[in-house]
Amino acid sequence: MPTEQQTLAPPARTPRTHPVEALFSHGRLVAIPRKEARREQLLVHLAETLFERERSYTEREVNEALLTVHEDCSALRRYLVVAGLLVRPRDGSSYRRGR
Repeated sequence: MPTEQQTLAPPARTPRTHPVEALFSHGRLVAIPRKEARREQLLVHLAETLFERERSYTEREVNEALLTVHEDCSALRRYLVVAGLLVRPRDGSSYRRGR
């Protein structure tokens, strides 16, 4: 029979991964995550689903793609570039998928 202390112990925690889909409601991004790891997970998802490898995009095309999920396309674009998921030349004339 378990002792009282064993009975009252909280259940052991198991590591959970939160699916990126939890950040969306009706296909729209609810908010850009503040936590860096969670934001990185989102950015990888966006890069993989919105942008094809080996294709160049204009800034307008990048913005239009990002606007399909969130109104702050400039923040998302900046985060994607800083993370190396989108790369652009110094003049900003085009974007390509990075890593």
